[in-house]
Amino acid sequence: MDIVNELLERSHRLGADPRNTNFAGGNTSAKGSAPDPVTGEDVELLWVKGSGGDLGTLKESGLAVLRLDRLRALKGVYPGVEREDEMVAAFDYCLHGKGGAAPSIDTAMHGLVEAGHVDHLHPDAGIALATAADGEELTRRVFGDRVVWVPWRRPGFQLGLDIAAIRAANPQAIGCVLGGHGITAWGETSEECESRSLEIIRTAEAYLAEHGRPDPFGPVVYDTLPERERHARAAALFPLIRGLAATDVRVVGHYTDTPEVLDFVSRAEHPRLAALGTSCPDHFLRTKVAPLVLDLPPDAPLERAAERLRELHAAYRADYTAYYERHAAPDSPPMRGADPAIVLVPGVGMFSFGKDKQTARVAGEFYVNAINVMRGAESVSSYAPIPESEKFRIEYWELEEAKLRRMPRPKPLATRVALVTGGGSGIGAATARRLAAEGACVVVADRDLGAAEKVAAEIGANAYRVSDVAVAVGVDVTSEEQVAAAVRAAVLAFGGVDLVVNNAGLSLSRSLLETTLADWDLQHDVMARGSFLVSRETAKVMIEQGIGGDIVYISSKNAVFAGPNNVAYGAAKADQAHQVRLLAAELGAHGIRVNGVNPDGVVRGSGIFASGWGANRAKVYGVEEEKLGEFYAQRTLLKREVLPEHVAAAVLVLTAGDLGHTTGLHVPVDAGVAAAFLR
Repeated sequence: MDIVNELLERSHRLGADPRNTNFAGGNTSAKGSAPDPVTGEDVELLWVKGSGGDLGTLKESGLAVLRLDRLRALKGVYPGVEREDEMVAAFDYCLHGKGGAAPSIDTAMHGLVEAGHVDHLHPDAGIALATAADGEELTRRVFGDRVVWVPWRRPGFQLGLDIAAIRAANPQAIGCVLGGHGITAWGETSEECESRSLEIIRTAEAYLAEHGRPDPFGPVVYDTLPERERHARAAALFPLIRGLAATDVRVVGHYTDTPEVLDFVSRAEHPRLAALGTSCPDHFLRTKVAPLVLDLPPDAPLERAAERLRELHAAYRADYTAYYERHAAPDSPPMRGADPAIVLVPGVGMFSFGKDKQTARVAGEFYVNAINVMRGAESVSSYAPIPESEKFRIEYWELEEAKLRRMPRPKPLATRVALVTGGGSGIGAATARRLAAEGACVVVADRDLGAAEKVAAEIGANAYRVSDVAVAVGVDVTSEEQVAAAVRAAVLAFGGVDLVVNNAGLSLSRSLLETTLADWDLQHDVMARGSFLVSRETAKVMIEQGIGGDIVYISSKNAVFAGPNNVAYGAAKADQAHQVRLLAAELGAHGIRVNGVNPDGVVRGSGIFASGWGANRAKVYGVEEEKLGEFYAQRTLLKREVLPEHVAAAVLVLTAGDLGHTTGLHVPVDAGVAAAFLR
């Protein structure tokens, strides 16, 4: 239908520009008529963005479709503001047709306003006016009578009634500023509505630019570190901060050092403003009521910064618990956790956290919105967000709790950050894909960066952003410097490391007399030395996080089985196998489990076999290379060929939780080779 297409196109244009609204924030609607599928007669309908959708990526399936006559008839049964939460359930009785999204709390605003099209948005400039101490006067000064002020009211049916009444009483108005919240605009056509929304936003932006003072956050009191030093310090602090933020519930992290953030945390007023918290309901639902702010200069000793972060975290938890207890009623949802979602570090930037990378990233984006709002409000007035009690009513709203209960159960590896070496092909690529499929954020590490990037892109193909699921890093695991850099990249990408798969390897098939010293060193450098370096660097991160972890070695049947023309490879694999036992004994005290997988005969998809090892082994066994997998299968007890996916499945079993009390174990994935049975 044209009306639906117009609505989607308008939504996409508005949602594509972050100046207009935040991710998943705001909603748009259109009214029109369509045939009733039972009577065939035209009925008036409302199409409105449903609960949880994003304007920039909205699809028709993300729209709720309601009968307008039934929706407006709810005014006759509205029980009043004290029971208005019941009205959301009543929206279900107004739905038209099958499918579609669940109606959001803002549905009444769109349905009750007498206009063909309505936009409700959260632009930073609009919220700056909405949160200014004299926001009502500013709205008159900026817009005259063209835009009307609406005092703060929690989103719901009553707010819809309020805006409908204001629209009726002010026929000259094109929209309104909602105190502490955002803006709403209306029009008789989709084009007119969009034009009015943009007029309100751009006019507010222009006023703030022309009349706002240039330094609303006060003078600079903390210098910003140069980029290299900044990222090094961020990588050093991130695991500790993530561990603190995961005291109640495990989280993934996101690091932001945009100019807006760095300027804010450098200024004198940032501690005062941060303590006031955010205002727009969409903001503090993701950022919590206020951030944790480190009160040390960026050149403070790292040990002192870590000590102070622990102190501030303990204080934050106590303060948040007190906030909950001040406002919780007997029927309030239980406290969801007392850890911060946003941590600000002067000179370094912002660390944000959530149940997955996208949630953590969006929380950071919302706090950048909040910084812009505070800047605008302070530049022309003073920042005055909604009262703490109202923030609590939003944060612990039963309707929000119900939305959380409707979310799908987390996957087994949700919130886990996995680093897979040799991830660009074969077993490594299969393992990276499987871990991501089970909920992990994956760092695909490979000497061939192009191959790693290809795998990461494949993993993230269905994600809103590939980097929310997987990132690629180029690394030669024989290099101490490159391994350290790869681990830093993993930390900056996701906040830390929880699951390591030592898979990088190669093999040279030569007899003892043909094996050169270079052959021996190469095999041991890549597998024995490389695994040691990766395990050492990632163990540092896991210990700093304090939330345990997993290290898995992809060893080999050849670690325990002696075959011909295999001395360098077999000895290096035996070294890896004993590293499993040694590290399991050492790291268990930190909750870090170390296990191994012993594959054999993984020919198809294997980078090692494709690089010449397959041809050599085929020659040793007197078979054609293309039949090597079949040959290996026939010598097993199960007579089955082993594929990279089978090894990946073993890694998952070792790390997904069901074997949480197992460490120091080697799992054979060889279809049964009796000579390689562990004794």
